[in-house]
Amino acid sequence: MKTLTLLRHAKSGWDDPVTRDFDRPLNDKGRKAAVVMGRELRAQGETFDRIMASPARRVVETIAEVAIGYGAPIEPIWDKRLYLASAATLLEVARETPDDCDRLLLIGHNPGLEDFALLLTGTGPPELVSALEEKYPTATMAQLTFDVGRWAEVARGGGTLARFVRPRDLDPTLGPDDH
Repeated sequence: MKTLTLLRHAKSGWDDPVTRDFDRPLNDKGRKAAVVMGRELRAQGETFDRIMASPARRVVETIAEVAIGYGAPIEPIWDKRLYLASAATLLEVARETPDDCDRLLLIGHNPGLEDFALLLTGTGPPELVSALEEKYPTATMAQLTFDVGRWAEVARGGGTLARFVRPRDLDPTLGPDDH
């Protein structure tokens, strides 16, 4: 059994005058959402054998805030391939994971992360699948399980969507903006 957790970076600031998209920081709402998601990971007893993340600033800052809520350091393997990665690239990265890893966390960006979750999801509670199909908001976590022994066996439609948690599910003030 393999468990894949996907975490989208928290909400970033568009008001910050950075020259590259790669350098965009989180905004205040994003920082709060990341801490809330860290608390949820801790409350659910989530642990990971391997964590891989995009090195973009908004992902680095998301991880720092999630770690505050989680109450422990989160030390990912930084992989440039995860920056704005497509579903195909994310699948390649997952399939390269050593088989002694049972619980993998990937932290990255949309639209690739959402496309990847949809590509892998074969079954799951209808309300979770429906929420995933509707939208994959910032700082949202999807968790899929696979009845396989090797990451190379992870395939399209082979996953069961076990969890889909949005920040607004944990704190209503973190829902969509009204404007």
